[in-house]
Amino acid sequence: MITHFLNLEWKQFFRSSYFGKSIALKIIMGFFALYMLASFLMIGIGAYFIIEDKFPNTDPLFFVNGIMIFIFIADLIFRYLMQKLPVLNIKPFLNLPVKKEKLVHFVLGKSAFSFFNFMSMFFFVPFSVVLIGQGYDVLGVLGWLFLMFTLVLSANYINFLINKNNYALGVMVALLAALFLVNKYEIFSITEVFAPVFQSVYNNPVLSFLGVVALVGLYYANFKLLRNKVYLDDAIKSKEEVADSADLSFVDRLGDVAPFIKNDIRQIWRNKRTKTVFFMSFLFLFYGAIFFGEETYREKMPAFLVFAAIFVTGGFTLNYGQFIPAWDSEYYNMIMSQNIRYRKFLESKWYLMVVVSVGLYLLSIPYIYFYGLDIFLMITAGAIFNIGFNSLFLLFAGSFNKKRIDLNKSGFSNYQGTSATQFLIIIPIMGVPMLLFWVFNKFISFNAGVLAIAVVGILALAFKNYFMNLIEKRYIKNKYAAIHAFSQKS
Repeated sequence: MITHFLNLEWKQFFRSSYFGKSIALKIIMGFFALYMLASFLMIGIGAYFIIEDKFPNTDPLFFVNGIMIFIFIADLIFRYLMQKLPVLNIKPFLNLPVKKEKLVHFVLGKSAFSFFNFMSMFFFVPFSVVLIGQGYDVLGVLGWLFLMFTLVLSANYINFLINKNNYALGVMVALLAALFLVNKYEIFSITEVFAPVFQSVYNNPVLSFLGVVALVGLYYANFKLLRNKVYLDDAIKSKEEVADSADLSFVDRLGDVAPFIKNDIRQIWRNKRTKTVFFMSFLFLFYGAIFFGEETYREKMPAFLVFAAIFVTGGFTLNYGQFIPAWDSEYYNMIMSQNIRYRKFLESKWYLMVVVSVGLYLLSIPYIYFYGLDIFLMITAGAIFNIGFNSLFLLFAGSFNKKRIDLNKSGFSNYQGTSATQFLIIIPIMGVPMLLFWVFNKFISFNAGVLAIAVVGILALAFKNYFMNLIEKRYIKNKYAAIHAFSQKS
């Protein structure tokens, strides 16, 4: 029966209507997957020697065990955002003599062969081989590797349980950030707590079977959850939902654009892809921590600090703005048939990007404490640039968008709406501020570079009405071409 399922999956893949429509993108993603596997392989091989060089008084295995809790939570976040859960169209099987348990086992078993499981093992396996080559106890290393294998699969099935929970991502991000800050500023040593736990598996390989217990428990929990949903009446009955409506009356003070902003807010909250983009913007808030704390960037490549500063407050603007107006593609022709001014439609998007950018800027204030006033001034300049230049430029770039988006699909591993436009707009929105800073910082001073970025953002704001008129004319010119393009379904 499993062979029959696999045969049906193979036929469905090659006979689907969308198979031949994005071959180039599939090839690109294939190369990207190979690149990721090669990167993890190289890290796995070199991790031992890098740790040995940077921390000569620390056992590399003990060091990895100390950060394992961070790796595990980060892996869960990555899976939540990126991993597509396997599906099987079970409706045709429900009136056939096929055991429902086999359907569920097939779906759960199929997920074990996820790319994300292989990617993790491309680090753990070579790292274990190096450990054995460096004289570590073979049985201990194999026991430790077996535990890592069961933990990777356990993360896979945890993702099944939490993937539909809107609060899971926020909890995991908050937990990871809290553990990182607590450990970094030596409030409490997280690594010293967890390192002995995982090290004990190396010292006593029998303990690795605790991972099997966790894996079996998670598999059984998923099996019970899915098994209870495999019924014909569940498959054929229409889904009934009670629509809840938040009080958005506070938006009314914005005047004529208020109805559009209300629709955008509801759209973001009620659809999976827009909601993912919104929550992801808060992840980008921590992006600066990767760059700002590194002396290499401060001393040798300060222009890359601008790259981070733009992302700290621009996560939403960049990710949401690049797909305007494709977010409304499913009902774009209805909007365009209304007696409304196009300018109001565009300004609602602009206000939305500006408000979220301001909110992210306020949340970035703690950067003053962690990295100093000069870095926060750069973040401030980046916020002004995002509000002034980037928001308007992204609206203009949106006039070239001609690909529809299915809002109910995840924003990750989903390339609906993606075209060459999304890649080309990266050049001005990131290249302009980095180039400005590099020139003024090199020939004048650091503060001059920061000021130059802010001035460009302020000038864009000063001439907002002029630019909005030009953008509106561009959209009106392409109005019917966009309606036709958004009407095409893949």
